Amino acid sequence: MNIPNQITISRILLIPIFMAVMLIDFGWGNIAFLGAEMGVNQFLGALIFLFASLTDWVDGYYARKYNLVTTFGKFLDPLADKLLVSAAFIILVEMNLAPSWIVILIISREFAVTGLRLVLAGEGEVVAAGWLGKIKTTAQIIAIATLLLHNPIFAWVDFRFDVAMLYIALIFTLWSGWDYFYVNRRALMASK
Repeated sequence: MNIPNQITISRILLIPIFMAVMLIDFGWGNIAFLGAEMGVNQFLGALIFLFASLTDWVDGYYARKYNLVTTFGKFLDPLADKLLVSAAFIILVEMNLAPSWIVILIISREFAVTGLRLVLAGEGEVVAAGWLGKIKTTAQIIAIATLLLHNPIFAWVDFRFDVAMLYIALIFTLWSGWDYFYVNRRALMASK
């Protein structure tokens, strides 16, 4: 297994650690960060989430630079992203930091696109992430991080940047999902 795929697997392995830090009360107290108050566990969880998210960029860069792009990596990388983002969004719902209807729409899109990829893979086609998918992922990461960190910086000026980013992430999530199905409609219809 090549290094980019190992990095992708490490992202998947960070998910249960992220979840444990976020959901188990270790009694670590609170912390103030850039105008926002939160539990130390939330701060550490946000750092783990951001580190895991950064590995997405690292494995992709490394795979392209050293020509290590594989079919397995093209499948596993977006799956790892979806698992990490889904776990984070579900935790945000549990913490009452994100509305469940938004999270349901986002996770539903992720399942739908994964299903599309599986159908197309059965037809011998591998669908790599497009530019809308990359914007969607970036918007989701920013939304999750700012929600986990209780709207840092913007808390000083009482502007809900975290909530605004959540809605922007929702828009790009739905748009990119529609785009995946639209661009691949012929291949999808041919697979009946």
